[in-house]
Amino acid sequence: MGRRRAGLDPPRAGRWAGDVVGRVAPREGEALILKPRYSAFDLTPLSLLLEQLGAERLVMAGTATEMCVAQSAIDARELGYKVTVLTDACASVDREMAGTALAYLERVVGVRLEAGAPSAHSR
Repeated sequence: MGRRRAGLDPPRAGRWAGDVVGRVAPREGEALILKPRYSAFDLTPLSLLLEQLGAERLVMAGTATEMCVAQSAIDARELGYKVTVLTDACASVDREMAGTALAYLERVVGVRLEAGAPSAHSR
């Protein structure tokens, strides 16, 4: 325990990973919510925060399309939000499973799928 695995250095400024982390890190006054489960809504105050902000549409991206993105999108729809998933901004360990999850989100759940930057319809 406590040992780092070879090749897994923490992100630092001036390196690619550090630059990415710096660009997406919350700025002063922005909320940071840590999620313990697949869905960003499960055991977090996210729905309360979104209600306070008056949010109606959520634009989602993530690193586990078939798990975290899908579960969060389903929960968001069940809470009454309009949802757009930016497919180009999602990653997966299994391309086939990600495709199945995205098809389910679009056809069954009613999620809008978009490639690239969000359009005016996503806002």
